[in-house]
Amino acid sequence: MSDILTSAFLISVLVGAVRAGTPLLFATLGEILTQRAGVLNLGVEGMMIVGALAGFMGSYYLHSPWIGVLTAMLCAGLISLVHAFLCITLKSDQVVSGITLVLLGVGLTSFIGEAMVGKTGYGFEPLHFPILSDIPFLGQVLFQYNILVYLSVLIVLLLWFFLFRTRLGLEILAVGENPATADTLGIPVDRIRYICVFIGGMLSGLGGCFLSLAYTRIWVDQMTAGRGWIAIALVIFAAWTPQRALIGAYLFGGIEGLQLRLQTAGVGVSYHLMQMMPYLATILVLLFSAREKFRRKIGAPEALMKPYMRGARE
Repeated sequence: MSDILTSAFLISVLVGAVRAGTPLLFATLGEILTQRAGVLNLGVEGMMIVGALAGFMGSYYLHSPWIGVLTAMLCAGLISLVHAFLCITLKSDQVVSGITLVLLGVGLTSFIGEAMVGKTGYGFEPLHFPILSDIPFLGQVLFQYNILVYLSVLIVLLLWFFLFRTRLGLEILAVGENPATADTLGIPVDRIRYICVFIGGMLSGLGGCFLSLAYTRIWVDQMTAGRGWIAIALVIFAAWTPQRALIGAYLFGGIEGLQLRLQTAGVGVSYHLMQMMPYLATILVLLFSAREKFRRKIGAPEALMKPYMRGARE
C-alpha cells in the first residue's frame, strides 16, 4: 500500500513539474533568443501577463483556444517592440526599459481584464495516445499532457538547431558577441535585434497564455505571479542554451508542484518562502549580469546590455 502511495505521489510531483514548468520554459526560450542577440529584456513578466489576458480574451470571445494562442503571441510581441525601440533605436538603459515594460503590462491587464475575472474560457484538453498513455507510470508522466507541452519541447529542439546549426542563427550569435564585427561583415545588427526581441516577446506571450488556457483556464489578475522573473534567472541557470532551459524549467516547476503536493498531504511548507523566490532570482540576475568575469565564465553574450552605435569606439 505504501509503495502505491509513493508511486502516486511521485507521479503527481513529476506531472506537476511539467505543467508548472512549461510556461517558464516558453518564456525562458524567448529570453534566451533575445539575450543571444545582445539585448536584456527584464520585461518578461509584463509580456507574459499581456499574453495571458490576450490569449484568454481571444479564446473566450472567439471560442477557439488556438485563436487565443495567436492573439497572445501577437500582443506580447507588439508590446516587446516598445522595449526594442527604446533600447535598440534610442539606446536607452535596458534594465530601466524592461522594468517599465513590466509596469505597463501589469497595469494594462489589471485595467482591461477587470471584467474577465472569474470567467471560464476555452482551453486545451490533455491528449490521449493509444497504448502509450496506458503504460503504467511512464504513460502518466509522459503521454497525458495538452499539445502546448509537447510544442514547448519541440521549440527547444528547433531553437537549439536554429541557433547553432543555421547561418541566421550564427549571425544572431555574432551580433550578441561582437556587433561591430558583425556589422562590418554586412550583418544588419539592429534588424536582427528587433526580430529577436519580437520573437522573444511572442514566446513569452505563449508562456502567459499557457497559464490562462491550459494551466488554470480562468483569468485571475496578475496570474503570472513572478514567473517572468524566474524565467530571467533560468536563462543564467541554462547558460543561454535551450536544452538546459528545459531542465531548469522543470526543476523550478517541480518546486512549485512539490509545494502544492506537500500542502495537500498535510506537510507544512512556508508559502511565503516560495513567494520570495522570484524576487531573490531577480536580485541575483542583476548582480550576476553586472560582473564581467562571471558572465564570461558561464558563456554570457559579450555584447549583452551594450547598445550598438555604428562607428563608436569600444
